Amino acid sequence: MTESLHIIVGSKNPVKISAARSIFHLFYPNIAIDCQGVNAPSDVPDQPIGEDETRIGAQNRVLHCQQHYQADFYVAMEGGAEQFSYGPATFAYVVIADNQQRAIGRSSNLPLPQSLYNALLQGKELGDVMDNAFNTTNIKQQGGAIGLLTNHHATRESTYTQALILAMAPFLHPDLYSKEV
Repeated sequence: MTESLHIIVGSKNPVKISAARSIFHLFYPNIAIDCQGVNAPSDVPDQPIGEDETRIGAQNRVLHCQQHYQADFYVAMEGGAEQFSYGPATFAYVVIADNQQRAIGRSSNLPLPQSLYNALLQGKELGDVMDNAFNTTNIKQQGGAIGLLTNHHATRESTYTQALILAMAPFLHPDLYSKEV
């Protein structure tokens, strides 16, 4: 019988599911990966503003998955935006949990044009704002704002993947992360 890992992703967005699947394949290349996306509420606005709201949205998605599904790992990604002192930017928080521990990670920032950020403050979602600005359709389930604003040298998925890889560290070295200081 082949060993397998069951992964629940707190979203049905194919970009998020693919990012989660790819990092588990990376770290567990000889194990079958069963990665499924489920609807999991973030309990924050559809377009989170600020780091705390964005992080809490990802945490809430993982908690929902843990309460309603049985899996080896639970994963959530939440994209948000904030007006920093140097200008507006978008980023994502990621959360990975198993039945013993949880790790929280964050992506790098993508600078946003002020006009696009202002549209977010008016209650619009970044994907819709980008679709309007670039005449695309449902970009959030494709390359995202990251793809459009970097001329596709980076994508929403590549940014999630990098943040998830970094967030895996406590699961790869649990002895180091469980030590008290």
